[in-house]
Amino acid sequence: MEQNIAVGLDIGTTKIVAMIGRKNEYGKVEILGIGKSKSLGVHRGVVNNITQTIQSIQLAIQEAEAAAALKIEGVTVGIAGQHIRSLQHSDYITRPNSETVIDEDDIERLINQVHKLVMLPGEEIIHVLPQEYKIDGQAEIKEPIGMYGGRLEANFHVVVGQVSSIRNIGRCVQSAGLALEGITLEPLASANAVLSQEEKEAGVALIDIGGGTTDLAIFRDGIIRHTAVIPFGGNVITEDIKEGCSIIEKQAELLKIKFGSAWPGENKDNEIVSIPGLRGRDPKEITLKNLSKIIHARVVEIVEQVYVEIKNYGHEEQKKKLIAGIVLTGGGSQLKHLKQLVEYITGMDTRIGYPNEHLAGDSDDAITSPLFATAVGLVMDGLKRQDRKKAEAKIEEEIQAQEEANQESPEVEKVEPPKKQRKSFLDTLTERVKDFLDNAE
Repeated sequence: MEQNIAVGLDIGTTKIVAMIGRKNEYGKVEILGIGKSKSLGVHRGVVNNITQTIQSIQLAIQEAEAAAALKIEGVTVGIAGQHIRSLQHSDYITRPNSETVIDEDDIERLINQVHKLVMLPGEEIIHVLPQEYKIDGQAEIKEPIGMYGGRLEANFHVVVGQVSSIRNIGRCVQSAGLALEGITLEPLASANAVLSQEEKEAGVALIDIGGGTTDLAIFRDGIIRHTAVIPFGGNVITEDIKEGCSIIEKQAELLKIKFGSAWPGENKDNEIVSIPGLRGRDPKEITLKNLSKIIHARVVEIVEQVYVEIKNYGHEEQKKKLIAGIVLTGGGSQLKHLKQLVEYITGMDTRIGYPNEHLAGDSDDAITSPLFATAVGLVMDGLKRQDRKKAEAKIEEEIQAQEEANQESPEVEKVEPPKKQRKSFLDTLTERVKDFLDNAE
């Protein structure tokens, strides 16, 4: 596989998407190939059948390889699912010497302290995101590095998940014959694909409605402030239609996509759809008004649960107001009149998020569908990770060159070698999952 190409693997409840992309000369992402397969073995974002999941991954990968005429070796995979939850936590460290400036090592110490939090059995901290810092009681500091102070405090947004679920995903990827290059939180990947920097600054809630789960990510001042995973998605709507109209799942899904609407008021009583009966039975007649009533009831429930999470973050406080409102993405966001319903329930401005913000201009319309927001975000994440690796390799070279120069001419004043960048949590998590899988064999 070429060096500047990245592959995103979105393991969802209804579909598995493999997407191959690279950066073009304008810094935009060009999609070279895409593969899709029906997701078997995943329930509400969590793997519950390893063998079926591996087969589904292989199908999607083969299709993407054929489309791009490339061999895929490694992938960046997304994690989501109902086991992901988040909490707010504040912590502090007392520095031994307040006459030196705060540096990366102090922040590292503070973050490592958060990792000592006691979690429920089987849970582990996936992500620790500093919100704002306080130095010696002075609040609202965005960047403490380079400042003086004795007591360094910070508020953290801590994302927690079941480590066994994450390892299972890693196992599926490895068993499908792929290298695990990176792990990313799916709400973060979708956010990177569909939100602009201005929206993240102003305050925005991204709602990604998938098949099995609905992911929420809230940004304000360019920082992620709140994440939540609600264990309902498009599948429960299909299930309701199946039960309510006594039809099979395939027909229910088609009905939802073709005629479904989240707003029952717009259908007349006499609009009827006829559905073929099973094996010689009479066809069934369903009124569109009834169909949209069934959909409406379930969608209202999902949106209200999301709104509770937005209120939990504190949207109603003046300081935390989300000025850019709500952005809907994911396959479920394509439901007719959903935008109007969300605006009605929450009273917030709403738009549908298409992942075309960072894609090359000549991208296929199918790729810029909200359906592929997470996959596009994962490709972008994979490309970023490659850039970071190149930068790190360059710093390593500079450090070596500097050390050699210092050894060769001891009488010349020594120059400090450049500092290495701190690893992000997801990079550390990826390494830990890789180590675990390598040792488990």
